Order: sequence, then structure tokens, then C-alpha cells
Amino acid sequence: MTNSIRTIAHQTLETELASIKALYNFIDDSFEGAVKAINNTKGRLIVSGIGKSAIIAQKMVATCNSTGTPSLFLHAADAIHGDSGMITPADIVLIISKSGESPEIKNLVQLVKQFGNTLIGMVGNIDSFLAKESNWIINTTVEKEACSNNLAPTSSTTAQIVMGDLVAMCLMDLRQFKAVDFAKFHPGGNLGKRLTLTVGAIANVNLKPAVSISTSLKDVIVTISKNRLGATAVVDASNHVEGIITDGDIRRMLEHHSSIQALTAANIYHKNPVTIASNALAVEALSIMEQKDISQILVVDNHQYIGIIHIHDLMKEGIL
Repeated sequence: MTNSIRTIAHQTLETELASIKALYNFIDDSFEGAVKAINNTKGRLIVSGIGKSAIIAQKMVATCNSTGTPSLFLHAADAIHGDSGMITPADIVLIISKSGESPEIKNLVQLVKQFGNTLIGMVGNIDSFLAKESNWIINTTVEKEACSNNLAPTSSTTAQIVMGDLVAMCLMDLRQFKAVDFAKFHPGGNLGKRLTLTVGAIANVNLKPAVSISTSLKDVIVTISKNRLGATAVVDASNHVEGIITDGDIRRMLEHHSSIQALTAANIYHKNPVTIASNALAVEALSIMEQKDISQILVVDNHQYIGIIHIHDLMKEGIL
């Protein structure tokens, strides 16, 4: 009788988790030396592999490029047919392989050695040809594959992809790669917006509801309703922010007053409202809104009222 789907999934997960945990033992002097060599090179990181390892190599290249380490992918099979010409003298070559013994890997290793480049082997067999010829070894040995036949690359490719991430993150830290640097390489999509979209860019699109402390309550309600931001700023004659009134304030006021004819903004506004500068990131505004449990925030520069952003604005932009 075959195992249930859940049982197989659980067993696979446990096997691969064990392979990842075993990597702790491979964060050694050789791993550190490999990372330092990549960080110190004046050239690029060339990452190569064949089969499933080639796919992992492509992912590692993409991660490194987006986090500040210039990298190129070289397919091991294509390397011996002219593509090795992309390797310059200053480059470091990192070859990913489980066995370290496939013909294409051996041929590429020999080419790299002829070129005189530093060679890093990310390999699952430290007695292999690749390991013995490498200047630095990143060990990705696994006890077994998650495959029931111990054949399909599963645990081994998981170990490779995790080690690739470890290398990239260590390099990112060594290069002091910050969010502002990350944003340069990710200008599009929601990720780019989270790293580049400012509060001012949103506020400039919105209407800018404002009243004075002497504005009648009726006009306050009209202002809030007309501008559809659920709030209005209270400003003085110099456009300095004195407070805020939200639609929630209006509802609470109606619960406590039977007559509103004589009421003005001064009777219900909140002094010292939560504000944010126009050059702050929209994601920072979201963090403040969540911490303060508020739906609007005033945008203020040098005490001057710039506008309001609503949490719905952040939802519309994909920030939330």
C-alpha cells in the first residue's frame, strides 16, 4: 500500500530540512575564503553548472546581481564550445555540481585552470575532481536525496540553492549594500514601489482638505465629505498644521451633542496629529499607520501642510 500524499510530503520536507541543517557544519574556513575571494576580486563572478545545477547557478547569478555582486551565468556544456570566452582574467569562476565528476564539469575545470582564474567548487563530493582542483570548496554534501529512489536531485539542489543564498547575503553585507542600492536595481513592480515611492508622490495626487479652527462644524463635514480622504487638516493663516479632524471624530461628536449649530473645528480637532515628511517612503507611512492604528496621516514639511495620504492610497499602490 502506498503512503498518503501528506506522508510523502512530510517525509520529503524532513529530509530536505535535515540537509539544510547539515550545512551549518560546512560554514568553515573554506567557505569564508571563497566569499572573501569573490568580494576582493576586481572582476565578476562567473557561475556555472550543468543539468539541475545549471538552474541553481542561474538563480544564484540573479540573486548576486540584484544584491551588488556583478555575476554572469555560464552553462558548462556551452563553455567548451566558445562561451568560455566570457571569462576575463580578473573573474572568479564558481562551478556547482553534485558529483564534481561529469565530463562537462571536468572540461570546464581544465579550461579555468588553463586561464589561471580562481576556481570555487560548490560540490557535493569533496573527493571529486572538481573539489581537488578548486582553490576553495563550498561543501554541499547531503546524506540522501528526498526522492524515494535516492536519485532525483532534491536535497542536493536545495543545499545548493541555500548555499548560493548564503554566499550572496554574506557578500551583500561585506559590500554594505543598502535598501537604497537595492532600489536602483528593482525600479519596477510592487517591490520597486516599496523602495522608491515617497509619501509626497502620493500626497501630490490627492486633494488637500484644510479648515481653520474657526470653521463651522457644518463646513468641516462638507470638507471631509467632498475630498473623500476621511479627514481634514486644521491649519492657521500661514498653512501651519494645528491639528486634524477625522470622520470618526465627527461620529463621536454627534453621539455627545444634540445641537451642532454653534460648534466649530476648535471644539473637536486633535492637536499634535501624527505627521510624516514628504520625502519619507510610503512603506514608512504604512508602518506608522499600523503602529498608531490610524487610517490617515498628514504630510508636513517644516510645519507646512503638504497634504494627506489614506491607507487606501497605499493599498491602491500595492504597498499594503
